[in-house]
This record gives sequence, structure tokens and C-alpha cells, in this order.
Amino acid sequence: MTRLALAALLLALPATLSHAEDKTLTVFAAASMKNALDEIDATYTTRTGIKVAASYAASSTLARQLEQGAPADIFISADTDWMNYATQKKAINEATRVDLLGNRIVLIAPKDSAIDKVTIGQGFDLAKLAGDGRIATGDVASVPVGKYAKAALEKLGAWTAAAPKFAMADSVRAALTLVSRKEAVLGIVYETDAKVDPGVKIVGSFPADSHPAIIYPAAVTVTAKPDAAAYLDFLRSSAARTVFEKYGFTVLTKPST
Repeated sequence: MTRLALAALLLALPATLSHAEDKTLTVFAAASMKNALDEIDATYTTRTGIKVAASYAASSTLARQLEQGAPADIFISADTDWMNYATQKKAINEATRVDLLGNRIVLIAPKDSAIDKVTIGQGFDLAKLAGDGRIATGDVASVPVGKYAKAALEKLGAWTAAAPKFAMADSVRAALTLVSRKEAVLGIVYETDAKVDPGVKIVGSFPADSHPAIIYPAAVTVTAKPDAAAYLDFLRSSAARTVFEKYGFTVLTKPST
């Protein structure tokens, strides 16, 4: 190989490596999406050859990481507030934003709990139901599921008495685990989370009008790779819709393909 050819090859290597790195997308997604999104991402990789590295946590945590410059291509929040926050911090390409999914919040108990078939409505006495035990949910000040839970309990007149019994978790999956391990006698989580943990059972459902609508907006970040837009389109595809619905999500968009 001539010196000229060798020099040309060495100059091309960084671009080649950069192109290879571009074949991975980083997705910041609400913790409650893990099971469904892992399955969807596997299908996307099979179809496109593009790997997806998903980081799951509370939407509040992910939005603040984006604000601090964490590298991600897609952000999917479990509420509109934290997507709005990321948008205000100039971390999101607002033109790409779409309301992707809906969900429901439910009351859960350990699988073998004596508590069963709770009617949740005005005057619902959650504090009495919990007895001396703890009630798990996400941090009501920041984690979306906790915010939805507090809003519902306030509207139903149950928050003041029950508040001292709450164990605040840093994500919905952490709250789910507390109940599954019997470290809490009750929990308030998304219906989709309750359905994937065999250690818990749903004992009641919160009326949809007792809290703000549960909406999962998704968007491309301002630092996203070019492939991110196609990935977001795939989340709206018929294939993705089938998976989301299998796990209990309500799909809010029309199929893109």
C-alpha cells in the first residue's frame, strides 16, 4: 500500500467509526414502558439493524438529565408536565412531539392479600383500608404516577388521612416492587405495571375523571441522530400498536404505517 493510500484510509477511519456509532439510538423512556418498549425495540432492531439503548426511569429524572445535557435521541414521558419542562429547557424538538399513549391508575395489593375488590369513589377511605401498613406510589411531588395518585385521592377526599401512610418511591416500578415484596400493603401504579408483576393483584381502579388524563408524549431531542425520526414513526406503526395494546396501553395516535 502506498503512503498516499494509507493516509487516505486513516483519514476515512473516524468517519467510518462515527457511522457505526450512529447505528445505535438512545431512548429515554418512562419506567412504566419497559416491558412493551423492550419488545418493540427488539423488532425495530431486527427490521432496521439499528440498535436501541433504552434508559428507563421516572420522567422527572429523565427530563432533568436531558436538561443537563445527557445524550439521548428520543424522550417519552409519562405525563405532559415533564415533556413541557424538557421543551422549555430547549432539550426537545417541539415540532416532533406527539401524544403517543394513554394509561390508567389502579390500586394494587400483594397477590395473597386479603384485600380484594375495592370500590374507589367519593369518600373512599384508603387510610382505613391500609390499616397499620404502608401505601406505595411514586413521589407525589415529581414522579408522574404519584402526581396522578395524589390528584385522584384529593378529588375523592381520601388524601389527607392517607398521606402519612405513603411510602414515596423514585419511580412507578420501584413502588410496584415494594408491594410485590410485601413491604407495602397497598400501592397505586399504572394498570400496565400491575399486569406484568405476578406478585401483585389489582384490587380497584380509579375513575378516569378523578385525575388529569394520563398521557405519554414522545418527541425527538434537539441533539438526535437522523434515524430518530424514523424510530418515532415506528412507535406509531401498526406493529408497535399491537404490542402496546397487548400490555394494556391505550394508543392515542393513528398508525403511521
